[in-house]
Amino acid sequence: MSLEWLPRDNNCRDHILLGSEHWGTDAPCTVYEKKPLVSPDGKQIDGLYVAWIRLNNPKQYNSYTTEMVKGVIAGFFAASQDRSVVAAVFTGTGDTAFCSGGNTREYAEYYSMRPNEYGEYMDLFNGMVDAILNCKKPVICRVNGLRVAGGQEIGMACDLAISSDLAVYGQAGPRHGSSPDGGATDFLPWYLSMEDAMWNCVSCEMWSAYKMKAKNLISKAIPVLKQGDKFIRNPLVITDSYVQDGEIVYGEFKTGAAAEEAKKMMKELPRDFELVDKEVNRIVWTFANLFPGCLIKAIDGIRAKKKFFWDQTKLCNRHWLMTNMSYEAYLGFNAFNAKKISGRDTIDFIKWRQRIAEAASMTPEVFSEVLGEPQK
Repeated sequence: MSLEWLPRDNNCRDHILLGSEHWGTDAPCTVYEKKPLVSPDGKQIDGLYVAWIRLNNPKQYNSYTTEMVKGVIAGFFAASQDRSVVAAVFTGTGDTAFCSGGNTREYAEYYSMRPNEYGEYMDLFNGMVDAILNCKKPVICRVNGLRVAGGQEIGMACDLAISSDLAVYGQAGPRHGSSPDGGATDFLPWYLSMEDAMWNCVSCEMWSAYKMKAKNLISKAIPVLKQGDKFIRNPLVITDSYVQDGEIVYGEFKTGAAAEEAKKMMKELPRDFELVDKEVNRIVWTFANLFPGCLIKAIDGIRAKKKFFWDQTKLCNRHWLMTNMSYEAYLGFNAFNAKKISGRDTIDFIKWRQRIAEAASMTPEVFSEVLGEPQK
């Protein structure tokens, strides 16, 4: 029996809630771009696209401002609800940084000592992580440089990470007045061993892309430095395994004269992301040749494990981070923001601990004492 007699509305619906009012082209902003899906032989596929969501604040290592957070949310909503989009690629402008986290200048000069304002900002930040985790398209983090602090956290919310081998990874919260509760305390134990997660979270050490690949945080670390017509590995990193204190070590940074020579080479040689983008395109093409419904069901099944712990803690973390904006965050972010004036980017931690041991009242005088004085 034919069902053609049943009434049917064939007008296409638009389900995009947020849109281009939150995107821009001038830094600092978030850029949203639909690029054609490309087959392995270089052919552009009609009617199908890859959504590129790009943090565009290269002068400040692609740190995200409040407006940029709104742009990321809008970008992932658009990618999720656009039927022509196969996958989303999350990256940053330039060849130096994916993202260094929240914009420290904005934190120091506006949000510090305004805890309610920061609480509302954290609602937006949580919405950004949610937008990534809830995107109904696979999300690839194209790590074009350092991925640190909040940049590390939003990167871990993505499904896969394809990295420049020049990238560095780590957290900065305990050194600069915050706790990495924007996802690091939730996600790192899923990627790393519990003790690696602990140390990476609290030590504020920077780890190389090769070390992170060896520890399973990222999918691939790919060379981007070109010497003549050949790609070479990051010269600053030891990429051969060796034994130190009875432990196999891999991916550590060189030190001393070897490090200085490597840094000089890195400044002189051009950077080319051809191999990184080739791998991103390969993964997207793999996704394009799968049933989209089955694909996103499987992805959501994996994401659910990350989302479980994220959802358990994001609200209480929001309230703590808000309150902390009048305490250690005020000191940490202002110390970092005023480093050109004071000559240092952190407070005097020993003096701070001494004042706490004395049960000192947290007065402006105590804050001033640990922040130090301007350089003469």
